[in-house]
Amino acid sequence: MQCLGAEHLDSAERIPTQRQWRPQIYRKCTDTAWLFLFFLFWTGLAFIMGYSVAAGATGRLLFGYDSFGNVCGKKNSPVEGAPLSGQDMTQKKHVFFMNSCNLEVKDVRLSSTVLCVSSCPEEQLDTLEEVQLFANTSGSFLCVYNLNSFNYTQIPNADLLCPRLPVPPSKSFPLFNRCIPQTPECYSLFASVLINDVDSLHRILSGIMSGRDTVLGLCILAFALSLAMMFTFRFITTLLVHIFIALIVLGLLFVCGVLWWLYYDYTNDLSIELDTERENMKCLLGFAIVSTVITAVLLILIYVLRKRIKLAVELLQVTNKAISSSPFLLLQPLWTFAILIFFWVLWVAVLLSLGTAGAAQVIEGGQVEYKPLSGIRYMWWYHLIGLIWTSEFILACQQMTVAGTVVTCYFNRNKSDPPDRPILSSLSILFCYHQGTVVKGSFLITVVRIPRAVLMYVYNTLKEKQDGALSRCVSQCCCCCFWCLDKGLRHLNQNAYTTTAINGTDFCTSAKDALTLLSKNSSHFTSVNCFGDFIIFLGKVLVVCFTVFGGLMAFNYHRVLQVWAIPLLLVAFFAYLVAHSFLSVFETVLDALFLCFAVDLETNDGSSEKPYFMDQEFLDFVKRINKLNTRAQRNKNSLTSEEGTELRPL
Repeated sequence: MQCLGAEHLDSAERIPTQRQWRPQIYRKCTDTAWLFLFFLFWTGLAFIMGYSVAAGATGRLLFGYDSFGNVCGKKNSPVEGAPLSGQDMTQKKHVFFMNSCNLEVKDVRLSSTVLCVSSCPEEQLDTLEEVQLFANTSGSFLCVYNLNSFNYTQIPNADLLCPRLPVPPSKSFPLFNRCIPQTPECYSLFASVLINDVDSLHRILSGIMSGRDTVLGLCILAFALSLAMMFTFRFITTLLVHIFIALIVLGLLFVCGVLWWLYYDYTNDLSIELDTERENMKCLLGFAIVSTVITAVLLILIYVLRKRIKLAVELLQVTNKAISSSPFLLLQPLWTFAILIFFWVLWVAVLLSLGTAGAAQVIEGGQVEYKPLSGIRYMWWYHLIGLIWTSEFILACQQMTVAGTVVTCYFNRNKSDPPDRPILSSLSILFCYHQGTVVKGSFLITVVRIPRAVLMYVYNTLKEKQDGALSRCVSQCCCCCFWCLDKGLRHLNQNAYTTTAINGTDFCTSAKDALTLLSKNSSHFTSVNCFGDFIIFLGKVLVVCFTVFGGLMAFNYHRVLQVWAIPLLLVAFFAYLVAHSFLSVFETVLDALFLCFAVDLETNDGSSEKPYFMDQEFLDFVKRINKLNTRAQRNKNSLTSEEGTELRPL
């Protein structure tokens, strides 16, 4: 009997006990090892920053330098073996490229000679006499230093020591003092060669330079539409959603019709002779096909989910009530965007400083080039991982802050007395207890995004070759798989952050508990929640539709002058990015609210001993959901009972 009792106790001990949900009762530091790892990683980033400042030539980066090793705007020290080095360039602060319209890269070097000049030529110079006159009047010498301005027109080989004619008009770039050519063709080629991507970047910059005012206006339009959409969701009603969906349907159909009409107009235009028009026609065909597929899919989804519009509106109204308790949640994308911009600027500055770290080496003609130091490439890869991981960490901090604010307001018994400063409280809990959890979640996204970026680079490399179709297909399939994994991980991270804000557990435990809890809930309520997310996604689509329509109307008037298809694609991407930044708060609040509701049902039963945390409005909404579920289940059972019944003639 004692043995049987001991075996019974052992089996009882082996049965895993279910984890208890304790909303905001217990709090401890989570995933501290990951926080320490992130600290060590940033120690390496700090070392790279310091090394870039010490070994990198910040002066060469900011002020520019000529082909003979002289930094413009400074007094230089001579380089051994370079007779034209070591000159006083205090009065010559501008960098001038002698062949700015025909730059080429040969052996990782620019083929054009670079000089330091006192001013950039603002008008086109067609002859050497005009170059000489410009030097005498402005004191800015555009030929090699050892050639006197008097000899510009006297020496037979002066054209080899002076800029290639005609010299395009140029202006100094405000920060880096480079003489940038002002004609669109020269500007695009000039900028693309400097970044060693002549083919693709040439088209992009040419279109942007030609229609820069249009691009700027479309970006402002996207920003204004995103703000309007955010206020629309803030005061949403059923009628407003029907109008909103009608606008989306009309916008999708209209944009598709305009794209196909423009493509038809291009194909029937017999005067197409320029490469820009042919490029626009090819891109229009691609845009029309993609937009038609997207329109068809969205229209089918809208038709299938049309019966849940009223419930989705009520759910969004409950979400707005949660936001009204902390209205400053709508400003979270602004400070997140500001921090990201600051970090990205710092990251680019360090990257460029690493690129200028090198030792001076004299080459043919007495010119000087700087050879990169050993180990720099490994620092670039480390720096790239730091970009992705830190960016994801900043975005995860915003998600954790919003989720913590929703949790604080939801699990408050006295609804008439909301908590004071819930956003600051959520931030303090994040930085005091749960930074390690955010670090771990952002690291998982980084692990997925790095192979995806490598595969995209491999795919683009194979795309340029004629063979390797199977390799391109495999890499594209792998990219799609990593994209799906990235989306799934982001949703998992969001639920894990909300569970951590509720229970104070680590990342893995929170993710497991969230998946277990969500799997128990009604699939009907989950579909309503998904349709709420779908309505928010349609808001982003509406912003993109109106922005693209404005771009089509604006760019089509200058179809001969520029390749406007790629700038239009960039504008559409920017519009979606801005709309996502503003509307993502509603998505985060909606998902966090749904998880809080599931925890509330798990821990309470609505009795006087265990009342629900949800308010009366949310409780009425849940009762309507349950009533619809009961009715749907009754209809399903009646159909099942009638299955197999044979119709007989009377």
